[in-house]
Amino acid sequence: MANELITRARAWLAEDPDPDTRAELAALLSAAEAGDRDAGADLADRFSGTLQFGTAGLRGEMGAGPLRMNRAVVIRAAAGLAAYLRANATTGAGAHAARDGERLRAPLVVIGYDARHKSAAFARDTAAVVTGAGLRAALLPRPLPTPVLAFAVLHLGAAAGVAVTASHNPPRDNGYKVYLGDGSQIVPPADSAIADAIAAVGPLATVPRPDEGWETLGEEIVEAYLTRTAAALAPGSPRSAAVVHTPLHGVGGAVLEAAFARAGFPRPVAVPEQAEPDPDFPTVAFPNPEEPGAMDLALEKARAAVPQPDLVIANDPDADRCAVGIPDQGARGGWRMLRGDELGALLAHHLVRRGVRGTLAASIVSSSLIARVATAAGLPFRETLTGFKWLSRVPDLGFAYEEALGYCVDPAGVRDKDGITAALCAAELASVLKAEGRTPADLLDELALAHGLHATDQLSVRVADLSLIEEAMRGLRARPPRALAGLAVESAEDLADGGAGLPPTDGLRYRLAGTGEVSAARVVVRPSGTEPKLKAYLEVVLPVADRSALPAARSAAEELLRRMRTDLADAMGLAQPAG
Repeated sequence: MANELITRARAWLAEDPDPDTRAELAALLSAAEAGDRDAGADLADRFSGTLQFGTAGLRGEMGAGPLRMNRAVVIRAAAGLAAYLRANATTGAGAHAARDGERLRAPLVVIGYDARHKSAAFARDTAAVVTGAGLRAALLPRPLPTPVLAFAVLHLGAAAGVAVTASHNPPRDNGYKVYLGDGSQIVPPADSAIADAIAAVGPLATVPRPDEGWETLGEEIVEAYLTRTAAALAPGSPRSAAVVHTPLHGVGGAVLEAAFARAGFPRPVAVPEQAEPDPDFPTVAFPNPEEPGAMDLALEKARAAVPQPDLVIANDPDADRCAVGIPDQGARGGWRMLRGDELGALLAHHLVRRGVRGTLAASIVSSSLIARVATAAGLPFRETLTGFKWLSRVPDLGFAYEEALGYCVDPAGVRDKDGITAALCAAELASVLKAEGRTPADLLDELALAHGLHATDQLSVRVADLSLIEEAMRGLRARPPRALAGLAVESAEDLADGGAGLPPTDGLRYRLAGTGEVSAARVVVRPSGTEPKLKAYLEVVLPVADRSALPAARSAAEELLRRMRTDLADAMGLAQPAG
């Protein structure tokens, strides 16, 4: 084993503040020095680079070493963020920033955290570092949804916010998401400036970390958020929808239940096996409502319920995403989960009908149906890059969504995706339709008749070796497909070049020629920003003459999307996952 690697690992061990990761690294070092090849490879991997701070902040597997999430990495991140805030001093622009003397005080950083392993420790370390840097720090009172943190940044007029969370990643991961004073997640150039400040942090012993001096907020911040959730609903709207809810072992259960009670909805029926926070997520392979099997227990609960509920609602572990299932007699078991694009169109239509004004927005990988809804309502529409760090910055935003189950229904209160208020809006929509003798499935049919059937799907390939994603993207750039599912590729746009009002990003967009049966089709391919996946987002639009033509149109769209997935997997040179 190289002496340099051993030297670096021992230097890291000497300043690691966490007894758990110190013991882990010491054992790994001992095994590697004794000739254990697996231990040596593991050690080399952990020290092959540094966990990079980007527009998603930090996210990665927990463990010892610079390429893992741990207290040493978090302390450096917090020190870099504090240095950036001191160099760009501002108290933020929230509703309460102008209180007497507020602007004369040190900038405030609000820190929230979920219930994952080490989240509370990472949050406390951040508070200590921020305090030691001469700034003010305020911890949320307990593990809470990320939207509560995003709300608190604006509500308290903070200069920045930190959410310690890995969202829907596997149990072994954790993360560190940063918001600035406008309540939105960081974007360039702030991300690179913070990364540079992190890189400039010296030995951890030089980072002041007092044992006290920060504030721990009380339940009044949760009460303020719950009061604000009323803004997501129309005064006097129907509130009759019966809901089965799962937080998937995350932190959203109690807050969602309180929000529903405050709004006057029936109490959601909990999925008991998943109702309490559990960082090991024992009932799911991945704690993401989109993953196969994640919704099985919730759907079983709905099938067994008497009377039948109107919706199944799920939040991801930090409750910034919302998934909805609806009764569907044509689906196996009588229930099906809505795609993110379907719920996005339903919520957009509902909010427009309710009189919400402003710009409707969606990411480039989301369905184009929302643009049709906006045009029909005489409202502007804006397309952004993937991620709410971009969507939340759309001027005069009225509603935004992205297909990965993220919805912003109250931009003035939470300038980010919010799974709690999205759930309230979904329940309000179901209640309105119920009062009219209709269902969400009926409304989806009506939208297809009015604007064409917009069918979407996704091809997602998880890899163990990230170089495979780079190779696939290089191959697609060098040899773009000429046709997918028999539809000619009319244009191949490299999103790395920027243009069309979008900053450069690693992605490709193909627009396909229409036929007599297909109005339009498009494909976007991009590496995931948070997981080792290459993802492709597919859409086909088919005209529909009348309601009787809908079943055939849906079957045709499903077959087209299947063929597009197969052809695209071949073009990428990666095996398509089973199922």
